[in-house]
Amino acid sequence: MAAAAAAAKLMAIHSKEADIHQGDICKVKALQVLEEFSVPKGLLPVEEIQEMGFNRSTGFLWFKMKKKVEHKFKSIGQTVIYNVEITCFLEKGHLSKLTGVKAKELMLPVGITDILVGEPSPDTIKFTTAIGVSRSYPASAFASQD
Repeated sequence: MAAAAAAAKLMAIHSKEADIHQGDICKVKALQVLEEFSVPKGLLPVEEIQEMGFNRSTGFLWFKMKKKVEHKFKSIGQTVIYNVEITCFLEKGHLSKLTGVKAKELMLPVGITDILVGEPSPDTIKFTTAIGVSRSYPASAFASQD
């Protein structure tokens, strides 16, 4: 509950100067922003977005989903859980202070707080948890959510 309240507070603060979109246009706008900032289009579940906002001056991005989404990236055998609200600060190839995204590790959901595209090598993506544990996967695994 505390995480949801914190995310709502951040959205309220950053929405004042944000471009906010609702409805069907969200998928198109989300894909444009992800591409502009060199983030693979399959990293986040754009199909389920009902609202997205992006404050360019602060880099704050949020997605409000229709429902919680669980997706298995088959090529790496990793299941990711996306909550109904996802927030982060976005800069080129980097999602920081990420909320609303968890990976299943040994049957337990573990919050992902940081994603770096192109780390440790140009064709990988590094995921870091709140306790500092990280894993890297091939960027190709996130090209789309098929």
